Amino acid sequence: MAAITLQPDMDFVRRLKETGGHNLKECYQCATCSVACPMAPDNKPFPRKEMVWASFGLKEKLTGDIDLWLCHNCGNCSDLCPRHAGPAELMSAARDIIYRDMLKPRLIGEWMSKPSGLVPLFLIPALIWFIVWWIRASIVGSWFPRAADGRIVFGTIFYGDYTIDPIFMITFFGAAFILAHGCRKLLDKFRPEGKLAVIGKKKNWFVCLMEVLWEETGSASKFAQCEEGPATGEPHKTRRFSHTMLVWSFCILTFVTTVVAIGHWGGKILPFILIETPMPQGFWVKILANIGAALLIIALIMLTWRRATLNRHQASNYYDWYLLGIIWAVALTGMFTQIFRLMDWIHWAFVIYYIHLVVVWMLFAYVPWSKLGHFVYRTAAMVYARMYGRS
Repeated sequence: MAAITLQPDMDFVRRLKETGGHNLKECYQCATCSVACPMAPDNKPFPRKEMVWASFGLKEKLTGDIDLWLCHNCGNCSDLCPRHAGPAELMSAARDIIYRDMLKPRLIGEWMSKPSGLVPLFLIPALIWFIVWWIRASIVGSWFPRAADGRIVFGTIFYGDYTIDPIFMITFFGAAFILAHGCRKLLDKFRPEGKLAVIGKKKNWFVCLMEVLWEETGSASKFAQCEEGPATGEPHKTRRFSHTMLVWSFCILTFVTTVVAIGHWGGKILPFILIETPMPQGFWVKILANIGAALLIIALIMLTWRRATLNRHQASNYYDWYLLGIIWAVALTGMFTQIFRLMDWIHWAFVIYYIHLVVVWMLFAYVPWSKLGHFVYRTAAMVYARMYGRS
């Protein structure tokens, strides 16, 4: 008989417990979680097997487990667990650790995992934008200058062409490259050793991506599937509406940013598409931006309320609150920047705009290591699953 030797990673177990899976050792494999999960397929249910692997510290097994990413963390398994082992929290903790460890520099992942790391994460962009402000102030002769017509125009200090645009372009494409690298490493982990036999026609990855983005990401259909799961006896606070609103608010604001960028740079060649900032309040792009901002605030209120009032069997960790906090900071500083500019409070307007630049940079630069990154990794996992006939 062949001997199988397990090589448990007890440091991984410790990190899982610290990140949210603190009750994982309470699991006694009754399989209630797998039976309760409306997402788990009959031929390969989860999260029962993940609880075993986590308890034994089998990090490689969890790292290569696609089911970890197909879980939408509805919490049904944790509500129904007779031992309160927290399968949902364990799955979330495992995802957080795995994509944090996949990427370099790992120091950022370590900072992202604890509240004390917020200080260096904030100071990096704060220093970048302070240096920009200092250099520009020495050139124009004032830290709080006005435009020639007396208006507050942030471009007098943070000039888009050679401060904001190049810094954010480098940040965006750098983060996108790291995310792509992380997705590739994750997909490599999913692929079994040797050749993978596929019965039937393999679906094109781009078609699968479009299906996932439309059917699951844009409409949050998987959250609806979670809601249709078994009754748990616990108050159920749906995430479908708030998550859908959050996604669409980001889509609107991304579209607005793209239009402004095209209008700014393209307007140098084609003057008739030129868009100058600050835009008038009645301009259609500005109206659309304000609609996106309003949707974002409403979605944040709903998500924050839900997370603050989770039932006794579920819990939020630092990763959850970090992401909510950063998005709140982006939304509020953006809103108050506009308010103070319209009120002509020049000192407050520039200071809040400076903080807005800092937190927006944090949102984009740290995406690969933050919980927002798992949105990308989960999408990659769902695309991979569809390609090989598993939905």
